[in-house]
Amino acid sequence: MAGIFAGGSDCPPASALLDFVRDVVRMSAGTGSGGVFKRDCTDLVRRIVLLTHLFEEIRDFNGVKFRHVGASSSSCGAVTVRDSSPSSWLCDLVAALKDTERLIFAASTFRSCGSSSEEVANKIIFQFQCVTWKLEKALSNLPYDRLDISEEVQEQVELVRAQLGRAAEKYGSLTAIPPSVVQSQLLKKNVDLLNLNNCVDNFHVEENGIVDHEITVKFDAFPNCRGLMNRGEDQLEKLPSSSEGCSDGQNDSAKKSGDQVKNPDAVPIPDDFLCPISLEIMRDPVIVSTGQTYERSYVQRWIDCGNTTCPKTQQKLQNLNLTPNYVLRSLISQWCVNHNIEQPTGLTNGKIKKCDGSYRDVCEEMAAIETLVRKLTSHSIEEQRASVTELRSLSKRSTDNRILIAEAGAIPALVNLLTVDDVLIQENAVTSILNLSIYENNKGLIMLAGAIPSIVQVLRVGSMEARENAAATLFSLSLADENRIIIGDSGAIPALVNLLENGSSRGKKDAATALFNLCIYQGNKGRSVRAGIIPALLKMLTDSVNSMVDEALTIMSVLASHQEAKVAMVKASTIPVLIDLLRTGLPRNKENAAAILLALCKRDTENLSCMSRLGAVIPLTELAKSGTERAKRKAISLLEHLRTLQQQL
Repeated sequence: MAGIFAGGSDCPPASALLDFVRDVVRMSAGTGSGGVFKRDCTDLVRRIVLLTHLFEEIRDFNGVKFRHVGASSSSCGAVTVRDSSPSSWLCDLVAALKDTERLIFAASTFRSCGSSSEEVANKIIFQFQCVTWKLEKALSNLPYDRLDISEEVQEQVELVRAQLGRAAEKYGSLTAIPPSVVQSQLLKKNVDLLNLNNCVDNFHVEENGIVDHEITVKFDAFPNCRGLMNRGEDQLEKLPSSSEGCSDGQNDSAKKSGDQVKNPDAVPIPDDFLCPISLEIMRDPVIVSTGQTYERSYVQRWIDCGNTTCPKTQQKLQNLNLTPNYVLRSLISQWCVNHNIEQPTGLTNGKIKKCDGSYRDVCEEMAAIETLVRKLTSHSIEEQRASVTELRSLSKRSTDNRILIAEAGAIPALVNLLTVDDVLIQENAVTSILNLSIYENNKGLIMLAGAIPSIVQVLRVGSMEARENAAATLFSLSLADENRIIIGDSGAIPALVNLLENGSSRGKKDAATALFNLCIYQGNKGRSVRAGIIPALLKMLTDSVNSMVDEALTIMSVLASHQEAKVAMVKASTIPVLIDLLRTGLPRNKENAAAILLALCKRDTENLSCMSRLGAVIPLTELAKSGTERAKRKAISLLEHLRTLQQQL
């Protein structure tokens, strides 16, 4: 192994960190298939690459000078920041990167053979846990303020930290499994050892011919989120899951395929079958002039946005022709058949595959939709209005229509209509985008079309219906980690908080759902507090008319881990309201109230004293006896803290 850190123990200059990124990517690519740890190596390298902007800002920071201290083998290059005092954070980061380089080389070249392979495999699993933990720890000690790191880069680093933290936990659970079981899984199934689905992956949009606003969300993994989307039978309905079979041929088979990818016991999809842009299995692969293959709809949108380079290689495209890759399409189809995997529902040669495996000819429908899409750019307001109204209606009805509308190039045209002055056109355009976003593959196309700023503009100044559907669209798009960063940085949060305070009943619920999803990302919590979310949530807790206590408590539960949010909650006199909910709330309200109180008070003597003065002991004692399991744990912990406080007085 000949990485840039292989030669010595001294910390290199910051520019060498960028060289490391390039070298580790090159090394990972040069080790071939990577065997059973390929996905783990890929995930780790991807996270290192995300730190490129951080390393660039460290390199470019004029106040940072690098020097070597001491001549012994244990000396470490240190950072002098203005006052020339050495810092340890760079040494920790470099040490973690050295370990990363060594691990990637060992894991990517590992092959299971011989009697010792089981022992080696388990050592590698343990090393993945150690390395991810070291990287997360090193990133947590970065002196952002002293290095003048931009807010955008800080957010990106925090995202990487969160992913590394979950990865370390995942590997920790694997090391608790008997070695023979782990190795058996490695050899038989070549499983992905690192299934990095964070909590929001349990929030997935389903559809079954649903209309406009009827998006349903699953909160199964969160005992504190059960009431968040309870919008009434005319607003939100529990729809059949994919396991209950297809209804009228409209269930989203692409979602099934995605579930199989996320399932750690599923057959891993060959990398060649995945589109480099969407990272999803291709249904209509095409070849560009550089020889790279992409999913047609994604690379076409790339070109439509004015790009003239290959997305993967960044080489200039000699021409913009897209050549069907019939061989790869056939291989993907055969592979899906061999592994009993439902192929994504999509448009292929003018036909769409149905749930029963048969194909339906949609050439006439496609031609009609293409005509409607062309009229979206008409100079006639009447034609635009009629076309977008019809597309909204079509996008309500089925997955097939959502596929066809996106394939016809409607998304960029609809985004352009979001900023027109005509209220009806704007309402229908944003609602059409909401409907299209229900189909998972369309989310990437909407983001690629640069829709977020225009959606936020609608959220600020549109009609109430347009604002409601803009908020619901932001929720749908925010299911992906990276989209939460983009949406949070777009100015959406203040507009959502405003809708939470001043919107219609449905608008408030849409805003609450979107804010909850955005606040799962740590960087958006401070934004929400500064936008005034705490007073808005407190008002919801005491508003008996609109009855949004569940939603308010759920969002507070997410925010309670953030120091700025804690201070704002205490300042807004939230503690007395939470204690009152311990006495009078529903079981889930009591559970969430106890969890928030524990986050606010467990290390704060003043807040504990406030709880004691307000008579929290009696309702907590009752909750410890008769509450839900989670509520009992929180109540018992709070009572122990109160007991310790009394002993100290």
